[in-house]
Amino acid sequence: MKVELIAYTPSASGVCCDAAAVCTASENGYRSLQHSLASGHESVLEHAVFTFRVEGISRVTLAQLTRHRLASFSVQSQRYVKLENPELVIPDSIRNSTFAAEAESTMHYVMNLYQRMVKAGIPAEDARYVTPQATTTNLIMTMNARELRHFFSLRCCNRAQWEIRKLADEMLKICKREAPILFDSAGPGCVTANCPESRPCSHPRSKTDWEA
Repeated sequence: MKVELIAYTPSASGVCCDAAAVCTASENGYRSLQHSLASGHESVLEHAVFTFRVEGISRVTLAQLTRHRLASFSVQSQRYVKLENPELVIPDSIRNSTFAAEAESTMHYVMNLYQRMVKAGIPAEDARYVTPQATTTNLIMTMNARELRHFFSLRCCNRAQWEIRKLADEMLKICKREAPILFDSAGPGCVTANCPESRPCSHPRSKTDWEA
């Protein structure tokens, strides 16, 4: 998996500070922003947007990622891009189990079947129906700072599925580095307040988990 921030609002923190200051007719934008965040008034964060390039995530994680509706996604097409030598994401729980060899063999057989079907003239958009969810894809996505904080609250949690949690962790590291004022308090409930899970995990996370 590769995660890269390719564009974001110039002076993102300053823009959000200005927005918060306008709301309260204040001359101290930083103080206004901190007050807004502490009060849960996060609409001022929508003025800052961040665009990421993500490579090598599985179709499993793509399905979870696109459930975040307040975001824009451009995903590598399986209709027009043939899968020549795609990587496959295999979880450690499978790789370290007695099913490892069988699972890898099955997935490689299916991918070979896909390639044979395409060479035989079956359209790639139809042949892709046999491909496993472990198949990787690449995308570009854009979220505003408010949605990113919401995304991090859910996906940086230990209860999140491991691959999307890894993605969220990398994104949060980048955001904290580029706009610390906006993301210093971002993360799952165990970091920002109290865990909202009905069955909290026994290993709460720490802000140091996202230090660059």
